[in-house]
Amino acid sequence: MRVTSLTLALLLAAAASLPLAGWAQADKPTVNAIEGYFDFVDANAGTILPEQIPAEDYKRFHVLDVRDAAQFAKEHVPGAVNIEWRQVFARRASLPRDKTILVYCNTSSFAAQVAMALRLDGFENVRLLYGGFNEWKARGGLEAHARAAAKR
Repeated sequence: MRVTSLTLALLLAAAASLPLAGWAQADKPTVNAIEGYFDFVDANAGTILPEQIPAEDYKRFHVLDVRDAAQFAKEHVPGAVNIEWRQVFARRASLPRDKTILVYCNTSSFAAQVAMALRLDGFENVRLLYGGFNEWKARGGLEAHARAAAKR
């Protein structure tokens, strides 16, 4: 029993003398990329309201639905491509760099994470659909722009 207590005491003393695990720190290029991401003039530059997109302009975007496959199968923005949000970064090589990517989820929370990750990887063509699919539908979907224009 005494050997076990002594062993335990020695292990605890050794553990106590080890430096505490430091906070995870990003390397300099990552820090620079993050600082660059947040160092822009207009905080809304990457966000597009459904009312800002005429129905015919959706063809000009690479519309990326980052919801799960079941939600996508139920309904989605016409012409959208579905890649679940957790898979987008791993599959980013399949995304165009020469066409604006309009990314959305249900509310913009996951899509915002996707947009940030892609921008940090050098995609300058990523835009976030404000409010996500739910807001897009509530504002009129493909007709949101026409509805807004009719109210003016």
